[in-house]
Amino acid sequence: MLESRKAWLIAGLGAAAAALLVASPALAQAVQTPPSAGGQPGALDRAVNTIAGDGRPLSLSLQILILMSLLTVLPSILLMMTSFTRIIIVLSILRQAIGLQNTPPNQVLVGLALFLSLFVMRPVVDQINEVAYTPYGDGTISIEEAVSRSGTVLHGFMIRQTRQTDLRLFAELAGAGNFASPRDVPFSILLPAFVTSELKTAFQIGFLIFLPFLIIDLVVSSTLMALGMMMLSPTIVSMPFKLLLFVLVDGWALTMGSLAASFAGGG
Repeated sequence: MLESRKAWLIAGLGAAAAALLVASPALAQAVQTPPSAGGQPGALDRAVNTIAGDGRPLSLSLQILILMSLLTVLPSILLMMTSFTRIIIVLSILRQAIGLQNTPPNQVLVGLALFLSLFVMRPVVDQINEVAYTPYGDGTISIEEAVSRSGTVLHGFMIRQTRQTDLRLFAELAGAGNFASPRDVPFSILLPAFVTSELKTAFQIGFLIFLPFLIIDLVVSSTLMALGMMMLSPTIVSMPFKLLLFVLVDGWALTMGSLAASFAGGG
């Protein structure tokens, strides 16, 4: 469990580095510069291990300050670069389709989305632990190389879930043209394309989930109108039937399983 948390930390550093690469091409060039043959640290190593003027290591208080600053950004970056976006949107649409406003509450939906995201991303975390964290813990690679490798693993996951049409759209907007291979797609193009693709996929799944509940609403509304009971709200009558249908088909297991399986293929 501890190794998994540390692997997630390395993944977070990789995600943060990817976001910084998007924001600053100059920083991208500095971070991507490998250490020299003489063992000199790279740009990221120097930023982590040393500091200004006298070149002494950072004090504990400054390290804590930098860590707290990163913690305010890393959750948002990680959530947008993982399966969380698709899952939370589908669960929200499902709650709306059933007709329940605050049940399950938002905290429960976010918790379900978070833990299902951890389940979906487990192979990615294991790969990051194998290729980045373990070598870094053994001292065979620098933190710069560990962050680069973890970013590469996240890049592979994101590119598999991204539609080619979305990649072409943002590549054309950026004037980048065609890429020789998926590995050549920079994060500055992959990030918006991945988020757009996840939103599109989430709404497609949500539409399919909404259909059976919509049919129940139509049947109940037509029946009430035929009986002349126009003053009775169709929502009140249809909700028990929708809940019954959802329970009979084991809706939660079906939804969670389908969401997890939707990441097995590609985008």
